[in-house]
Amino acid sequence: MRRVSEGGGTRGGLRLWEAVQAVPRTLREDLWTVARDPLPSLRWLGRLPHAHAVLFAVLMGLANGNQYEPQFESPMAPAATTAVATAVTLLVVLQSGAAVLALSRPVPAWWLSTLALFLARTVGETKVSHAPLWSWSFPGIALHTLVLFLLALRVRPRIAAEALGLTLLSGLAALAFAAPAQQPSLLQDAVTCTTAVVVGASLRGRRVARSQLVEQEVRTADERARRTLLEERNRIARELHDVVAHHMSVISIQAQVAPHLVKHPTDELKENLAGIRENAVEALTELRRVLGVLRSEDAPSDGVRHAPQPTLDRLDELVGKVRGTGLSVVTETTGEARPLPPGVDLSAFRIVQEALSNAMRHAPGAAVRVDIGYRSGGLTLRVTNTAPDRPAPPSPGAGHGLLGMHERTAMLGGELATGPTPDGGYEVTAILPTDTTKPAEPGEDAP
Repeated sequence: MRRVSEGGGTRGGLRLWEAVQAVPRTLREDLWTVARDPLPSLRWLGRLPHAHAVLFAVLMGLANGNQYEPQFESPMAPAATTAVATAVTLLVVLQSGAAVLALSRPVPAWWLSTLALFLARTVGETKVSHAPLWSWSFPGIALHTLVLFLLALRVRPRIAAEALGLTLLSGLAALAFAAPAQQPSLLQDAVTCTTAVVVGASLRGRRVARSQLVEQEVRTADERARRTLLEERNRIARELHDVVAHHMSVISIQAQVAPHLVKHPTDELKENLAGIRENAVEALTELRRVLGVLRSEDAPSDGVRHAPQPTLDRLDELVGKVRGTGLSVVTETTGEARPLPPGVDLSAFRIVQEALSNAMRHAPGAAVRVDIGYRSGGLTLRVTNTAPDRPAPPSPGAGHGLLGMHERTAMLGGELATGPTPDGGYEVTAILPTDTTKPAEPGEDAP
């Protein structure tokens, strides 16, 4: 037990010695820098505090110059008196300049202010012209307190505490050089400087916490937007899975039936058709295996799952349901209606559906118009609503409407424009190309 105790004491002493040896290196890393760290402007006041700090430094500098007067034990030549007065004036200017410098470079400003305070106490045996309750003049302490406060606003609390400790040590060193009659207590200086550091560090901690909160809110919003995008893409993929699976099934059946439609099919034809059917079945199996995972998290009921995907043929049914909610809806179709590719037909129906849902949610009592234009090579959708006649109820959360429209339009290589109208309403316009044989560009994504 004794050996263990001795070993523990040895290790503890070694750790303490290593900590003491690390102090100079830590101080050098923390305080030996000239890095620029400007004081940020406030949200409401802007740079008004900066101007107040400069004005305070000028006024305290003028008051500081009147507080010091040289005192000598024996008569000296006028030239010596002038030299001492010049030195004291220079130190006073340095103290005021340090307070202004602290607005942009707080650590160098603290070094300059501390050095000026130390020399102002010792050079030429100067003294405070009034009854000395402070180690230095009151304006000098006020300037150095401002420097410490501005320092604590920008640096970590440990660095501010190190600067405070070195300030008090410099005060003790300055008192050691003072005459016995000039030995006021350092307590008032310590309380004032400590208060400045504590207040500055507290304000910095509050500012850092607020910045971290804003950063976290931004990250949360980005993550929510990303999750919303993925959810919408999953929903679109689930719908298109049924469309693609239907076509693959048709290909498989046609490849199986085709040999029976030929009177004397050749072996090569049979082999090719069998290969087509086999590839179609394999592709359909892989498609169901991969995209079927999208249904696992939020699988709909069997009736909904196997129901046919909606197309523009059901537009009248959709408009009838919207009119049943009290919304006035007018539809108009231009051009010659023709069969559309399944993906385009499904996306067109969903875009109109989302636009009408947004109108019901955000424009109660408005008049809605749906225009569908068939043109060569494309389909144009335009859904507009007038201004609402009453305030809309609060939305329960971020919806997927506009995001889904963008995703569906980008998937087909089309264009989408959304925004308010001059009369206070809203407009959604989508142009969907019907030639879907052209592959999408690599890396193409939703706007």
